[in-house]
Amino acid sequence: MSCCPVAQKLSPTGPIPGSPTTADPLHGSFRSSLNRAHAEQAERRAEQLFADTELVRLLSIPRAPLRQVPRARDIFVNRNLRMAGVDLIGFDMDYTLAIYHMRRLEQLAYDMTLAKLVSERGYPTAIGQLQYDHHFVMRGLAVDKANGNLLKMDRFGYVGRAWHGLRPLDREVWKKLYRNQRVKLKDPRFAWIDTLFALPEAWLFAGIIELLESLGHRVDYGKLYDDIRDAIDTVHRDNSLKREVRKELERYVFQDPELGPALHKLRSGGKRLFLLTNSAWDYTDAVMRYLLDGQQAEYPSWRNYFDYIVTLAAKPAFFSEQRPFLELETAGPGEEARVVGEATSVERGKVYQGGNLLQFEQQTGHAGECVLYVGDHIFGDILKSKKSSLWRTCMVVQEIEDEITYTDGQRERIMRLSDVELARERLDDEVAHHKGQLNVLDRKLERGDVGPEETARVEEERRRVKAELDKLRWALREATEIADTLECEVEEGFNPYWGLLFKEGHENSRFGEQVERYACLYTSRVSNFLHDSPMQYYRSPRELMPHEHAGSWTAKLSPVGSEGPPEGDP
Repeated sequence: MSCCPVAQKLSPTGPIPGSPTTADPLHGSFRSSLNRAHAEQAERRAEQLFADTELVRLLSIPRAPLRQVPRARDIFVNRNLRMAGVDLIGFDMDYTLAIYHMRRLEQLAYDMTLAKLVSERGYPTAIGQLQYDHHFVMRGLAVDKANGNLLKMDRFGYVGRAWHGLRPLDREVWKKLYRNQRVKLKDPRFAWIDTLFALPEAWLFAGIIELLESLGHRVDYGKLYDDIRDAIDTVHRDNSLKREVRKELERYVFQDPELGPALHKLRSGGKRLFLLTNSAWDYTDAVMRYLLDGQQAEYPSWRNYFDYIVTLAAKPAFFSEQRPFLELETAGPGEEARVVGEATSVERGKVYQGGNLLQFEQQTGHAGECVLYVGDHIFGDILKSKKSSLWRTCMVVQEIEDEITYTDGQRERIMRLSDVELARERLDDEVAHHKGQLNVLDRKLERGDVGPEETARVEEERRRVKAELDKLRWALREATEIADTLECEVEEGFNPYWGLLFKEGHENSRFGEQVERYACLYTSRVSNFLHDSPMQYYRSPRELMPHEHAGSWTAKLSPVGSEGPPEGDP
């Protein structure tokens, strides 16, 4: 007759069987490592290292800052990057090397697109009276083409803010559409406003919906967005927008006196540079001459800064398709180039259009992590290059200067908000603790198995705990309302419609999450490289998990992040 095994029970106070304190641990061996002798020797060497008085003296001397620039001009690091290992640095042009006057360029693109919608797409002339609001739109929004809404999401894809037309989406409609689902940007129902060029189309979408629906018209949201998208694409494709910009470059493009010195410093540090832009040669040449000619005596022409020049690159197709390189014969300033034929090599001093990643790496002899590419487009420049290659990436996010400057000015309010948030967390825990105490006391009274004296004591204790609980609940409600008010003021002070660019509620925004995930570095201008060494080792702190924040000693291991590229879909 067999015996049933005795059920094993976990101890309320002891460890799970198989822990490091038992003879046969389950997870890990907890025995001497194979390199114990080496580790003991390393510990002795560490003692000698920290006992070296001359070294201690050198490390204790305060280091004078090498630069005096605002914190908003820093280069920020998501993944460690050793510039000493980078041999080739590439740059996009528009919104990367060339920083545009946003207000003027947006207005120009808006006016030209609006005119095409009326003249070529049959939209009523009434929409011509719409006035563009620069403040209503920002990068990182999504267009819901099925429901006619603009959305801002957090890093998990949950919708935190939604507008229909120029009004906040009704709360009940918002809950029905988005409360229990995440927005998946791969769904063709959604479009991603991920470039500064795309801001006018987002406002046109919202503004036309607001106007037409107020006039009683039924709007086909998907067709409206597609029409706007096609019209604004046409404005870019037929070069009508860029022809206007070329007429008054000084009106639309900022000159950065630090750009030439920054590129020169990188070249002096042994880096080779290349230009990879979707713009055509005639426009590229005009803008680059405006930006760089005459800045540095060592570079008579802007072309002298770059070892390789590729125009009409058709990014992101450059990173994923096998388009040939075409060699161009360049004419005088402002004139279109002539295609000579398909290029068999990529050489310094020549100009090309089209091309592809694989051939570029083969022809230049530079591939993988020794290439750093700097661009402003999260999809076309950063994400695609990261997913198609091992190139390192730097994203230019010019808005970060405004966000940092603004939040620096709000430091006292943000500190107060932080204090209230911490108090709210503590109050929440105390409410839960007091509710537990009250339940224990209620059960004692309900059982009725204690004498009158003990009952009186328990009832008095219950009254005390209940009074404390009421006080804590009031304080929690008060702290919550204060925190919500302060948070709303801080966020809407930056943008009254969408809040901060990199945040959504208590989380990073979807845009912020993609910058963090796909850009090794990010900064506001290319010229920020002027203030660092071309051999700089950019280090990021390792991201800690909650159990490490709570005190696990693994938090002390590898405090600096890794250099590896991210993987996975956006």
